[in-house]
Amino acid sequence: MLNREKIIENLKDVKNKVVIMSGKGGVGKSTISTYLGLSLSKEKKRVGLLDCDFHGPTIPKLLGIERFKPEVLGDKILPIEFDEYFRVLSIAFFLQSTEDAVIWRGPLKIGAIRQFLEEVHWGNLDFLLFDLPPGTGDEPLTIAQLIPPPVHCIIVTTPQEVALTSVRKSINFAKKLKMNILGIVENMSGLTCPHCGKDIPFFKKGGGEKCAMDLKIPYLGGIPFDLDLMSSSDSGKPIFYLSEDKKAKAPIMEIGKKIQNIL
Repeated sequence: MLNREKIIENLKDVKNKVVIMSGKGGVGKSTISTYLGLSLSKEKKRVGLLDCDFHGPTIPKLLGIERFKPEVLGDKILPIEFDEYFRVLSIAFFLQSTEDAVIWRGPLKIGAIRQFLEEVHWGNLDFLLFDLPPGTGDEPLTIAQLIPPPVHCIIVTTPQEVALTSVRKSINFAKKLKMNILGIVENMSGLTCPHCGKDIPFFKKGGGEKCAMDLKIPYLGGIPFDLDLMSSSDSGKPIFYLSEDKKAKAPIMEIGKKIQNIL
């Protein structure tokens, strides 16, 4: 059986495969991937999240599960069960220390992605999310070419022009590889002053929406700076498990519902 046939067989019970990309680093893509997964799982959707950022795997830290180790059942790797509906796998789980660096060239990364796609027992999922490193290099190309279609794509940006220029490259990449672009998410979309309550356009605002309109693709929504979200991410205690009234929660939940409606 060829490798791609093994992948098709292994992912046959996954309904929707969604890649989360960004044109450049530092836009909060892994945070968006994590909280999108949480928002879908809160809707009782069965969600898997594969952290494909080998050089900067942060999702286990965001979820507070970085010390967990996956088990092996037969010839399958079992992802970490964050809760009843949410499963996670990351290269970080296989490192001896959280400070270990992954010093790999392209072939090793491609081999690891193949192994994760062939040998991880995801089971029956409504959504399998792929958190990719920024840019259009080995990891995005490998995922786009190996996972069985249709492959859906979400592109994360911040409002500044330098980030939006990179977004256009990601969109062209997705189109050339025949990925279904679900839309753009604008992260760090404004900041509410904790003292006076006024909105501050910290990185401007609305650039992602304008980019989506110009390129005629959906705009999924904007997520503002939220100090509670940042502190809960740093502490590994996701915001949805702390309170029901945090500022970033409603936009993230709304984006999750939009994606469900589209698919």
